[in-house]
Amino acid sequence: MPERGRFLPRLLWITLAALFLIVVWQTIPLVQSVIIGWQAEPRTVTPRGNLAEDERSTIELFEAARVSVVFIATTERVFSPWSRNALNVPRGTGSGFVWDEVGHVVTNHHVVAGASGATVRLADGRAFSAALVGASPVHDLAVLRISVRIGRPPPLPIGSSADLRVGQKVFAIGNPFGLDWTLTTGIVSALNRELPAETGAMMDGLIQTDAAINPGNSGGPLLDSAGRLIGVNTAIFSPSGASAGIGLAVPVDAVNRVVPRLIAEGRYVRPGLGIRTEAQLNDALSARFGVRGVFVLDVAPGSAAATAGIKPARLTPDGAFVPGDIIIAFGGQPVPRVPELLTALERREVGEVVGLTIERDGQRRDIEVTLQPSGV
Repeated sequence: MPERGRFLPRLLWITLAALFLIVVWQTIPLVQSVIIGWQAEPRTVTPRGNLAEDERSTIELFEAARVSVVFIATTERVFSPWSRNALNVPRGTGSGFVWDEVGHVVTNHHVVAGASGATVRLADGRAFSAALVGASPVHDLAVLRISVRIGRPPPLPIGSSADLRVGQKVFAIGNPFGLDWTLTTGIVSALNRELPAETGAMMDGLIQTDAAINPGNSGGPLLDSAGRLIGVNTAIFSPSGASAGIGLAVPVDAVNRVVPRLIAEGRYVRPGLGIRTEAQLNDALSARFGVRGVFVLDVAPGSAAATAGIKPARLTPDGAFVPGDIIIAFGGQPVPRVPELLTALERREVGEVVGLTIERDGQRRDIEVTLQPSGV
């Protein structure tokens, strides 16, 4: 018994000593790190070297174009039922860009539609009240004007959209989600896309890009690698409402036709023929009858088409479809579908005489028609 009594205290002391050694061993790295931390200094920065050529060109493009891009905030006039006072409350935001030297700013129609007022903020922070000069809902374009006496930002250089190629680099500048003056890059993903406008008419010839475009980018410029304006960002195709890699822009050739009219007249009047067509139905009829052209479904009485003797399609008493005139060419250029005819009309003027090639009862003939103002 005496030997066992002496053994237990020894075992306890050995256990405590072992635990102490374990604790000390575990704390050595911590102590070392603390000591090293006291003595540590910032690491030497490795020289980066020159930026890549494409990086330099992108930076230069953004810095040159940024001063011509603006932030647009709109307000809406509401009446308080309690105080009976009229109040201006924030409505929405968007982007735009300087068009000319006298203060005209281009943006989307849907950015300013329904607003009672708009404020344009320049890249240098100055803000100006804007007046609406004109709008074309069918093109989703609008022109504002601001009065800048000193330090007017330069207009963006104008490019061309007729010679764009899928795969070209593009650059979008805007204010997505209110994050001002944001640059995104991508390529031309596709050309000649279609999108329904607010009026129900079809916006055609749109540029598709994978450059990130989000709410707030609307009305901002789409630029090519030379920094030239090639489109106006107008919409995204996305189930979630955020950029999913499919952005659409109004081509600059259309912008360059419409904006001068909006500045001069306050509205854009598209030349027309006075006929009714439907794009989807027309494609089905072309496939059914094996004819690539625009089927005339109806002719307005007293219209340009009626004066030229164009005959519409008709339905027999038993509901069978009988084609009337089918427009094969407009001004000597084939128009196999409705969008091509609308694009051809856009390039003409009201009152201009244009030659049409039509097919009637399997025979082709040439006629002339004087273009009239269209309803859209």
